[in-house]
Amino acid sequence: MRHRKKTVKLGRSNTHRDALLANQVCSLIEHKRIKTTLAKAKAVRPLAEKMVTLGKRGDLHARRLAAGYLGQKDAVKKLFGEVAPRAATRKGGYTRIIKLGQRMSDSAPMAYIEWVDNEAAGIEETVVETAATSSESKKAE
Repeated sequence: MRHRKKTVKLGRSNTHRDALLANQVCSLIEHKRIKTTLAKAKAVRPLAEKMVTLGKRGDLHARRLAAGYLGQKDAVKKLFGEVAPRAATRKGGYTRIIKLGQRMSDSAPMAYIEWVDNEAAGIEETVVETAATSSESKKAE
């Protein structure tokens, strides 16, 4: 029975899983939104939120803990310099998962995981995309 066994194994050894999740969190910090499978997104969410909590603390010990887990100096710098200050007023829930449907090749459920406070940039991108497609359709007519 799996009572009180919280770790999602993702079909990997524990060192491989730790490296995968650390890389996913670094990619999320760098790109602000990543597309991955739903299971991986659900496994990344608690770790990303813990890293933001460390970033909000902002002291040297928190920076060293984050660097020890993530292993990428650029990601730690961006976490403490950009991501954590934007989330300073929030008490939790820094990420959102948006389900996308099935992947074509193997029907794995896919999802976006992104920062909640990044919604303004996402709206601007979609507005630009829709405006460009509407002007192209008018030219075609």
